[in-house]
Amino acid sequence: MQFARAAWRFLVAIKDGMVLIAMLLFFGLLYSLLSAQPNSASIRDGAFLLDLNGVIVEEPAAPTFEDLLASNSDSPREYRLRDVVRAIDATVEDDRVKAIVLDLSRFIGGGQTSLTDVGEALDRARKAGKPVYAFANFFGDDGYQLAAHATEIWMDPMGGIIFAGPGGNRLYYKGLIDQLGVTANIYRVGTYKSAVEPYMRADQSPESREASEALYGVLWDSWLAEVKKARPQAVIQPFADDPAAFITAAGGDIASVAIRQKLVDKLADKTAFDRFVADKVGVDETPAPDSFKSINYDDYVAANPVETKGSPIGVITVAGEIIGGKSGTGKAASGRIAEQIYKALDEDEIRALVVRVDSPGGSAFASEEIRLALLQAKKKKLPIVISMGDVAASGGYWIAAAGDHIFAEPDTITGSIGVFAVLPSFEKALAKWGVTADGVQTTPLSGEPDFVGGFSEDLNLVLQSGVENSYRDFVTLVSEARGKTPAEVDSIGQGRVWDGGTARQLGLVDGFGGMTEALAEAAKRAGLEKGEYHAQYLDPKVGLSWLPFDGIPFVRQEGAPVTGVIGWAAQRQKAIVGQAMAAAQGLLVREDVQALCLECGTGVHRNSQASAKWIDRLLAYSFSSAPR
Repeated sequence: MQFARAAWRFLVAIKDGMVLIAMLLFFGLLYSLLSAQPNSASIRDGAFLLDLNGVIVEEPAAPTFEDLLASNSDSPREYRLRDVVRAIDATVEDDRVKAIVLDLSRFIGGGQTSLTDVGEALDRARKAGKPVYAFANFFGDDGYQLAAHATEIWMDPMGGIIFAGPGGNRLYYKGLIDQLGVTANIYRVGTYKSAVEPYMRADQSPESREASEALYGVLWDSWLAEVKKARPQAVIQPFADDPAAFITAAGGDIASVAIRQKLVDKLADKTAFDRFVADKVGVDETPAPDSFKSINYDDYVAANPVETKGSPIGVITVAGEIIGGKSGTGKAASGRIAEQIYKALDEDEIRALVVRVDSPGGSAFASEEIRLALLQAKKKKLPIVISMGDVAASGGYWIAAAGDHIFAEPDTITGSIGVFAVLPSFEKALAKWGVTADGVQTTPLSGEPDFVGGFSEDLNLVLQSGVENSYRDFVTLVSEARGKTPAEVDSIGQGRVWDGGTARQLGLVDGFGGMTEALAEAAKRAGLEKGEYHAQYLDPKVGLSWLPFDGIPFVRQEGAPVTGVIGWAAQRQKAIVGQAMAAAQGLLVREDVQALCLECGTGVHRNSQASAKWIDRLLAYSFSSAPR
């Protein structure tokens, strides 16, 4: 009896403990949700502060349960491109905004086209009389692309500046795969479809190198032209061409090089920069004597919502890798996006659709699901205009082909008309341990795909034929949409990626422009005049992504600023490791024919942020659990 009472007390204690934990989680989550709400009523005179701690993306990923529990102001975040641009534009006629401050010390980056949009918005603000002041401990390509549009650029004297340009090495896993005894069964169509090369080669193919050199050359020239136009006094090219010579000659003092090359205007720490801004816009006595009066980004975005005058033009966003299903934002889930399109068809007020594509592609089946939904819109005589963001390649172009008119930017990465599939098998690896496979077959495909005994030649023929058929479908739909013969599409297809300027010459896109031009074109096709329409973004409601925590304990990721060239190198190294892990994972998780452009680079900043966070957690977990 005494044992039963003790056991009962023990069970009651467990129950009470679980209830207490649940209550703590509930109130912690409630506090996080309430504290995260913007307060537009708190806006006052001062500087609009763009403390960009994270990445600029087309569509932020849905927050996870862990994100809310571990939420703090130092955690890297994703900023929606259109929100950033709209907030900057709102400062033009806002007398409360005395200046715009760019704090780029913790800025991870964004796509080149996206950053050009932000830079143009900063130029409009400056033209309206709003000075723009930029500060960072360290400037890389992305941060400097924004800073170049500032009235003044400040940098910490212990910091630095490096222009790396697009490109760099990719990792190839053929040697590792061979050592592990894994067979990468590869099926592809496209001479330039290099997404599978890491699994079949130890180096880059001549065709892939040719395409990469052409693409990166255009992107680099465009970056140089934009920065030079925004900051004519900067002497960039010599330093970018031979940074080692400049830095060595300066005894390693990169800051002095930045001053001599007129890359920055002032060397000073953050406190001095804050004092300078405070002299311009006023001192905020509450946090610290040297702080300046500032306007919070989230509050200002909330106070300046999207215009709703006139008839609505629906905007569908296809951002991230294209996958099947109905998952939340962060990836382009075909089921969710198709459902958004069908809902738009039921709304009689919507006069046209603009599809914003910022995707390297993904599942061919999922891409077709979205395209078919758009074709239903066309059957209902709803005009469809495509607006390409940083990248609209492979499956992204598959979807874009459904549009009546396609806009791209000169730096948009597009094309990559090609498909592939990769399926691993482990017969060599298992044979090393004496494991073999044998059995009875009633047909040539009995037991296939055999991941243990290896794929049969019959299966290889079937799978390769399926991929070739998918490529013919891709070529056919593009040829019909663009008024070309299949042979003409095949000649510019074969998996090759193109910059937006070349794509326009080839007839893959119709004109240059961003969302403004796309909305105007859609309105014109719907018979609407300027001022008679507005964008109605058909985004899903942001909810929690209740996913597992990947088995990694809570370790809060601090958004530490890059403080110099060593920190910059370490950050890039961490990103490469994360990309390698993601690529290795992709070998196993992609389940159908892929119209995907891995080499297009979209989401590199987002992936580097996520992978860095994952690696930091893993390291923290390893050290915290290591025996002492």
